[in-house]
Amino acid sequence: MAVMQSRDTRSFVAGEDLSAKQFKFVTLESDGQVDVADSAGENCIGILLNAPTAGAAATVAISGKVMVEAGGTIAAGAAVQADADGNALTAASGDVVMGYALEAAVDGQIMAIELIQGGNVVA
Repeated sequence: MAVMQSRDTRSFVAGEDLSAKQFKFVTLESDGQVDVADSAGENCIGILLNAPTAGAAATVAISGKVMVEAGGTIAAGAAVQADADGNALTAASGDVVMGYALEAAVDGQIMAIELIQGGNVVA
C-alpha cells in the first residue's frame, strides 16, 4: 500500500490547470510556476500533492517517500523517470532518475517512491 512519509514540500503557483494531476511529476518553468511534466525523462522539481487550478497554490513534494501514479509496469527497486504525462516509468538510458520504486506497480496504480533530486541521468 502506497503511503507518504518524511517528505519535504514547497508551494508554487500552478501555471496551468492541475486539478486532475494529483500525484504526477511537475516541472518548474521559467516563469517560476509549475506545470505537469510533458516530456519523457525530463528533470522535474517534484510530485504534485494537491489538485490546484491555474493560478492557485500547488503543493509539491521535492524529496522523501511520496506517492506517484505509475505509467506502466514498474518493479520494486527500479529507478524511475517521469513520462510525457507526468507519470512514473522505469528509467532508461539518458533519462533523469527522479527516484526509486519502493513497491511494484502497474499502469494507473498510485505507488510509493523515494523521490530524489540532483538530475542523475541513466548511463
